[in-house]
Amino acid sequence: MGSWSRWVGIGVALGICAALAPVVMGSVAPTQVTASLSKVVLDEVPAKPEPALFEGLDLTRLELHPRRVSAPLSDSRRAVLTLDPDLQRTATSLMKRHSAPEAGVVLMDVKTGQVLVYASHLASGPLFDVNARAEAPAASVFKLVTAAALVEMAGLSADTEQCYHGGKSRISAGELEDDPARDKWCATLATAMGRSLNVVFARLAKKNLSVEQLTRMAGAFGFGSEVPFELVNEPPLIELPEDPFEFARASAGFWHSSLSPLAGASLAQTIANGGKTLKPRIVHSIERDGEALLELPQHPEIIRRAIKPETAVQLTRMMVQTTQDGSAHKAFFDRKGRPFLPNIVVAGKTGTLSRHEQNRHYTWFVGFAPAEAPEVAIAALVVNTPVWNIKGPDLARDVLRAYFADKGRPGVARP
Repeated sequence: MGSWSRWVGIGVALGICAALAPVVMGSVAPTQVTASLSKVVLDEVPAKPEPALFEGLDLTRLELHPRRVSAPLSDSRRAVLTLDPDLQRTATSLMKRHSAPEAGVVLMDVKTGQVLVYASHLASGPLFDVNARAEAPAASVFKLVTAAALVEMAGLSADTEQCYHGGKSRISAGELEDDPARDKWCATLATAMGRSLNVVFARLAKKNLSVEQLTRMAGAFGFGSEVPFELVNEPPLIELPEDPFEFARASAGFWHSSLSPLAGASLAQTIANGGKTLKPRIVHSIERDGEALLELPQHPEIIRRAIKPETAVQLTRMMVQTTQDGSAHKAFFDRKGRPFLPNIVVAGKTGTLSRHEQNRHYTWFVGFAPAEAPEVAIAALVVNTPVWNIKGPDLARDVLRAYFADKGRPGVARP
């Protein structure tokens, strides 16, 4: 296993290098932000701030003012953040109101990388930043990585159809083999994404992908490396097994990968931006005793191209199915079928996985909206006990409701 772990590490590194290659080689100029991202063209990329600049930044000790949010730094300094104070209050109150044992939500501006919501909640126990921690299994959110590899490396599309039997929630080895006599149901890749059909992803990955290919794609999305951010954060991890059956299960999201809400929001932003990953930003300026010391550049900064634009289009088509008639439909539509976000199509992916021995039940929603013209990307994680009041998709929906209500979108009410 030790030698294989080394190859996984190399694969992740290759994935990151492959993703960075277009930037280095010139197809995405690091000195220019395209018009699709911003009307501003940069003459040069702002120098990376020195790590000491953000020393002592503590996002678990936010101070909310009527028009701004700040956080402590070392040497009696404070960071004035990009967070929206009203949205931040809403997200925090939602987690408290529903008595979530542990939850985190990150809302990011798709075009600039500015973080608008960074809310972390713990009902009890030692304090830590849920959004920066990659302890949670990626679960079915990892299907986004697998789907990207199937499209970009195997030539599949959202319309590719796979017939199957069993395996909607759990997978057995026999269910991975094509069997015309037993394969009574068929689903497109888009339907499989929306309804989170594990066996479809497992079969397609087993037939079309290698461990090296899927590891490279995970690396392109940032697995194996810390999110470039003003705050130290845990890298999302991946360790794909050699065994074909376990590899197929891992490709469907059964363990072997982890994710933080910060990394989840970055993943969603990448797809929303046509495959380009922007650096997330949360510090607007630094002050001491109310006096401004430094205002940081706020121009969007492209880190890498993770996937091709056409791959992002296919993934978006798949993700729309999640909210329209898939695993998040009940969260985004009421019992009478009325949308909580009228005339706003949300693209997303749910994820659910449990560590029963620890009574930890993880629920995810990662996505962006509006699907056709993305404004914000979101990642919401709720870790429940067997008794729960809110799950990840519900938390994400209500934060999106608050955002679009504040924007004056017709028919959208605050939660």
